[in-house]
Amino acid sequence: MAELTVAGLRTVFEVARQGSFSGAATVLGYTQSAVSRQVAATEAAAGSELFERLPRGVRPTAAGEVVVRRAGRVLAELDGALEEVAGVRDRFAGSLVASGFPTATAVLLPRAVARTRARHPGLRVALQEAASPVQVRRLRAGQVEVAVVAVGDGLPAPDLDGLRAETLHVPRGSGVAVGRAHRLADRDVLDVEDLVGETWVAGAGPAGEPQFGAWPGLSEPHIGYEARHWATRFGLVAAGLAVTVVPGLAADSVPRDVRWIPVRNPVVPDRALLAVTAGAPSGAASALVRAIREEAAALGAPATP
Repeated sequence: MAELTVAGLRTVFEVARQGSFSGAATVLGYTQSAVSRQVAATEAAAGSELFERLPRGVRPTAAGEVVVRRAGRVLAELDGALEEVAGVRDRFAGSLVASGFPTATAVLLPRAVARTRARHPGLRVALQEAASPVQVRRLRAGQVEVAVVAVGDGLPAPDLDGLRAETLHVPRGSGVAVGRAHRLADRDVLDVEDLVGETWVAGAGPAGEPQFGAWPGLSEPHIGYEARHWATRFGLVAAGLAVTVVPGLAADSVPRDVRWIPVRNPVVPDRALLAVTAGAPSGAASALVRAIREEAAALGAPATP
């Protein structure tokens, strides 16, 4: 008789979350055929089809909804148990290297490192900044244990085969940074129409780093400046020379003379934020991923005016 497995439950859970077998394969670092095998084995164990195949993607059946809901609870308990066991074995002492692309290292990763250090004072965490493909290569070479990477539209697809990848959810969407003297600076939320006629500073950097131009959907926007580093972009914004797109992930990094304002109903590229580790991460790496997950979920409050 077929039995449910942890790998099968994790796969079914991710397929439901991503809405497709291919999306789950990317996040989990599996091939699409491996995802199909895990789903088929779990359906055999459950004695029911778990997904309805659609023209584009899949969605859980009634039985699938039950399995996905229970799988989420089981996986959370298992991950917590692994962290707790690792703590008993005192695997949280020593050092750990983490990395992220520039937007992720602005706020999310420093806060996650601080949270991890508060829980495990004996653990030293070093932080590197690099484009997503570079991070994955360093992870495979053993130079990094935890990497925060971006995947999706307009970005190179890193090779995640054999690695463990967890999708991070940031409740706060993208917005626009304006100078304190800007005509829109006193607004709490903007519509896309409010941004017509603005001069933009766009990101410029190596392939693999998410770049931001003018707000998506604007007709013939004026790109007045390009800059690789956020400090330069914010300097141009503070001087009143331009405005710039800033994802909610990094909204709390704007300086005092700049204001971040969310945009209503944003149209953004289909991208995902992933925390990537080796297939069998250390207890310390799992603890850091947990802190990253918690800090990502906390990035939902509006930026303070």
